[in-house]
Amino acid sequence: MRKRIYTLTTCTLLAVVAWAQPDRWQQRVKYTMDIAMNVTTNRFTGKQRLEYTNNSPDTLKKVFYHLYWNAFQPNSMMDNRSRVLGQKTTNGRPDWDQRVKDRIQNLQPDETGYQKVLSLKMNGIPVKYSVDETILEVPLSVPILPKAKVVFEMEFEAQVPLQVRRSGRDNPGTGVRYSMSQWYPKMCEYDYEGWHPTPYVAREFYGVWGDYEVNITIDKKYMIGGTGYLQNPNQIGFGYQDPGVRMAAPTGPTLTWRFVAPNVHDFMWAADPDYVHLTRTIAGGPVIHVIYNREEDLLRRTYETLPPDKKKNYANADAYIKWFDNEWNRIADAAVTVLPFIEKKFGAYPYKQYSFVHGGDGGMEYPMSTLIVGPSVSTAFHEWMHSWYQGMLGTNESEYAWMDEGFTSYAASLVTNYYQTVSGSQETETTAGTGPRKKVLVDSLAKSKSYLGAVNPHDDAYDNYFGLVASRLEEPLTTHADHFETNFAYSLASYSKGEVFMEQLGYIVGAQVRDKILMDYYNQWRFRHPNVNDFIRVAEKASDIKLDWYREYFVNTTKTIDYGIDSLWDEGGKTKIRLRRIGNMPMPVDVLVTFKDGSKLMAYIPQYLMFGEKPVEDATIPRNVYEPWKWTHPQYTFEINRRITELKVIEIDPSLRMADVDRKNNKLDIPW
Repeated sequence: MRKRIYTLTTCTLLAVVAWAQPDRWQQRVKYTMDIAMNVTTNRFTGKQRLEYTNNSPDTLKKVFYHLYWNAFQPNSMMDNRSRVLGQKTTNGRPDWDQRVKDRIQNLQPDETGYQKVLSLKMNGIPVKYSVDETILEVPLSVPILPKAKVVFEMEFEAQVPLQVRRSGRDNPGTGVRYSMSQWYPKMCEYDYEGWHPTPYVAREFYGVWGDYEVNITIDKKYMIGGTGYLQNPNQIGFGYQDPGVRMAAPTGPTLTWRFVAPNVHDFMWAADPDYVHLTRTIAGGPVIHVIYNREEDLLRRTYETLPPDKKKNYANADAYIKWFDNEWNRIADAAVTVLPFIEKKFGAYPYKQYSFVHGGDGGMEYPMSTLIVGPSVSTAFHEWMHSWYQGMLGTNESEYAWMDEGFTSYAASLVTNYYQTVSGSQETETTAGTGPRKKVLVDSLAKSKSYLGAVNPHDDAYDNYFGLVASRLEEPLTTHADHFETNFAYSLASYSKGEVFMEQLGYIVGAQVRDKILMDYYNQWRFRHPNVNDFIRVAEKASDIKLDWYREYFVNTTKTIDYGIDSLWDEGGKTKIRLRRIGNMPMPVDVLVTFKDGSKLMAYIPQYLMFGEKPVEDATIPRNVYEPWKWTHPQYTFEINRRITELKVIEIDPSLRMADVDRKNNKLDIPW
């Protein structure tokens, strides 16, 4: 019965996303995996059955798998790259990821990670394969024809590495025993660009959508949380069982947890004997699971080692533990609070559950779940919003990391801002993580709705982007995620400049139009692996404005925006105002003119390459639309029908949404 329900759920998900979407074929997978975990040796054995459907028009003569955990061995590509980056300094510190450093080089044999394929068959016939660190290559004696389905059967074994990056065991900071991400041999994606056998160097992930059936046998004392729907909750317990069910004690030393996950591109799980399980049910929506390690001895040791300025916030260790419990409960309650806002602004969440799981080494997103290192509400929001841009839209993060991290950061800023408004609290992200952390955000939803003269909830992203420009380390957003010369440049480009891209798009096309673009993008491209050109075309259709120039300048180059007020003069009782384009990137320009009598005028100058104009954003201020500014002309003069002596203030971009790298020359207070 459960399997029949699961099949219908999968079909429903696929039917829901099929309408009005571009016709871009997608490969399809169906994994069935049986895992036997040994918590003494930290190793497990696995059997994997993979149904692979070639929906492409191509004949496939080989396939590739990821073997991610082979990165956690001395002298691996991840190890070498980290140590090379550690020889560089940014802001006076080694540029390597502080969680990785040179730790892989120093792992002992029982601390490394590995995934070993023991046997592999296609349609029952053994196939040859070769392993090059984190990539398994399988040449096929019988190619996979277009529209054909084949079955791969694999036996493998793996050793869980010490927690270094994302996955692993025994993180001393969290005490979590197993954070099981990137844990199984995973088929690489094949799309319109061909195969993507991307080695595991640092980041990012790209996968094939499909259905997972995962059976995990583990010591009966361990609780599991992660991706998927538990199929035998009344045999497992641990807070998953139906209300009123009386649990019988397990008869043997292990339990087998049976999960299914429809229409996802990955599967994560975590396990610990000291996990605590919180649940919240959203009416008409998913069940929220919050699973965290409440090992009391660890919490008491953590309290004793707190810095004095933090320790003084708690009367004693018991007070610290109470705060710890309350913060995890707050994540569960916050998820219930913000989901209606999220779905209204960014699209519906299609799955029946979401799990916030204590583990990993910062914050890392997976389908239906996230691993977070601590109870930060804002970090939880960021990782949850990845369900939209990494989970459902699934852009290739290696090629377009900014379309995941940047769009997610943009959305998370608004979600956090909304939560602060309705809860009366202020939130910051934890200090651990890949990207730049958020400052305390403005505590007013009205400010996030307004744009004129209000604090921008994305202002820290702008500050980070300006810092990146000033560092002279910036690289184009088109740079492969693993190929940035510094972690510093990757982080600020993908998170901060990506967030600026989205907020600045609202400046170009209008905030309400930008919001429509995001919903259209979700509706048209979820479960389709869009690229930047796909997003730009959605934006052009929604706005009736040409935007290829925006992609060309802001994504493909590091050219910057800089406008200034050059001069003004009276001519025939009217005022002439001359502007200068100092930077190399052209933009449309809003100029707010304030008069002595308190009245205002918005002078709007479209950018020539737009071949259109944005709608009025503030109907309370009269707007004059002028001839477009051609990018070949460094200066532009416009006229207003008021005497120069009537003017009080002239300001370029009063909303501060244009990423002008030198705003000192954007405002002129007229002294008379």
